[in-house]
Amino acid sequence: MIKYVALLRGINVGGHNKIKTADLREALIPLGLQNIRTYIQSGNILFESSESEEFLHKQIQETIQTVFGITSTVMMRSAEELQHIVNNCPFSQQDIADASATAIGESLHVAFLSAAPTEKNGDKLLSYANDKERCVIIGREVYLLFSDSIRNAKLNQQLPKLEVPATVRNWKTMMKLATMIDS
Repeated sequence: MIKYVALLRGINVGGHNKIKTADLREALIPLGLQNIRTYIQSGNILFESSESEEFLHKQIQETIQTVFGITSTVMMRSAEELQHIVNNCPFSQQDIADASATAIGESLHVAFLSAAPTEKNGDKLLSYANDKERCVIIGREVYLLFSDSIRNAKLNQQLPKLEVPATVRNWKTMMKLATMIDS
């Protein structure tokens, strides 16, 4: 069995696309997923399965559409991938501390992408980085560091320039998911 995390895009945000986590867990049982757990209301699902990421991705998206009538892009990562993301943050502890000192809310975030962006599209996003809004693209992830607030950030709003679906999680959520997936 492989441990996975599925990250749903646009679930329970601003009163839209509401799904109760208990209902979500129940809807996924027929897919044969094991040890299904959720974390907070923003669409974070941990589970085990012997199926491939590609198969599960499609099945989860279709289930959410069929059961809840919601179109949500699902980003999948294995436990090993999640641990790698957490263990290989490209920003130094000092960079994070400096940003956190002035940030409103969480300063460090990770955007999960459905696929690695092209170099051309990655360069488009990187052109919006500045001293207060920084990012590093590594494969299917974009590490974002804000010295103000993600809500006011221009860089975060430019993720569509990558031309691949994305969903963002703050570092606190990342650390909790990494702890949960290991337990």
